[in-house]
Amino acid sequence: MSLWIVAVILGIVEGLTEFLPVSSTGHMILAAELMGVQDTWKQINTFEVVIQLGSIMAVVVVFWRRLWAVVGVRTGEYKNKQGQLNLMHVIVGCIPAIIAGLLFDDLIDEHLFSYQTVIVALIAGGILMLIAEKVAAKNNHLSESLDKLSYRQAFYIGCFQLIALWPGFSRSGSTMSGGLIVGVGRKTAAEFSFIIAVPMMIGATGLKVFKALDTMSMSDVPVFIVGAIVAFIVAMIAIVFFLKLISKVTLKGFAYYRFAIALVFIAYMIWR
Repeated sequence: MSLWIVAVILGIVEGLTEFLPVSSTGHMILAAELMGVQDTWKQINTFEVVIQLGSIMAVVVVFWRRLWAVVGVRTGEYKNKQGQLNLMHVIVGCIPAIIAGLLFDDLIDEHLFSYQTVIVALIAGGILMLIAEKVAAKNNHLSESLDKLSYRQAFYIGCFQLIALWPGFSRSGSTMSGGLIVGVGRKTAAEFSFIIAVPMMIGATGLKVFKALDTMSMSDVPVFIVGAIVAFIVAMIAIVFFLKLISKVTLKGFAYYRFAIALVFIAYMIWR
């Protein structure tokens, strides 16, 4: 299959799933396996990380006022707000995954970028979501404002983001589950997940590209760009849809979806 077609398909998969708690990386690995490029294209792991930058740029566009406010440039509705989300929340939320990512990036690349490990992560992540929903059901005081997020809650959510280093767990799924467990509402946890994803994914992309420089060729660059552009366009639509959806539904449906996808690929492993 042409790499251009692969780039477009994976860009669509990435854009649709980056902000849903179903694991975009996991879905890309499974899709790449079905298309026969997971083991034949040497840059596939790098591609699967780099095109996520397209989705993250969609976050920058949608949340640009909030992101400016985080770094201290307050405009519009955030101009006179006090006690709002600030840069320290983002730093505290990112530190756990940054440290773990730098320490274990090579190990993750070597052992966790396969459809078999993704299947395990899909199931485990679904179980975590069901546990989080059970915990949240007992809490009548979930925080529904991003501006009321404490540093402690930001750190705990960041610790849950560690799990998302395992492809298939899902960054948004892990952080939203962690948010529910520590008393943060679904929409608030989702928004914080999107915001801390910006520095995390920019850093992860930079690290991945730096490590792959020796093996990359100029012919890879246009394919990467096409995938990122497609992911950006699709993610712009997906973000708006998901933020409206998550305030009306629980994580249970996403957990059951993860179980279903895992079963489909278990059957694929058996019968292929």
